Amino acid sequence: MMELNIQLFAVPDHRVSKTRKRKRRSHMALEVPGMVKCPNCGEMIKAHRVCPKCGYYKGEAKVEINEDDE
Repeated sequence: MMELNIQLFAVPDHRVSKTRKRKRRSHMALEVPGMVKCPNCGEMIKAHRVCPKCGYYKGEAKVEINEDDE
């Protein structure tokens, strides 16, 4: 029997329009993380995290920040 060495590729039946392509990719955009202002020092920080500048979380000092490190 004759052996065929043919590679098959995925070939689209129809061209995808710009609108259809953009609709499909609409959810792929990068999102900015939720930022809030620290109530203690006013620095913009990610929500639900200790402030890296002052070390406060929910009004309580959780981490000691050395002034020499800055």
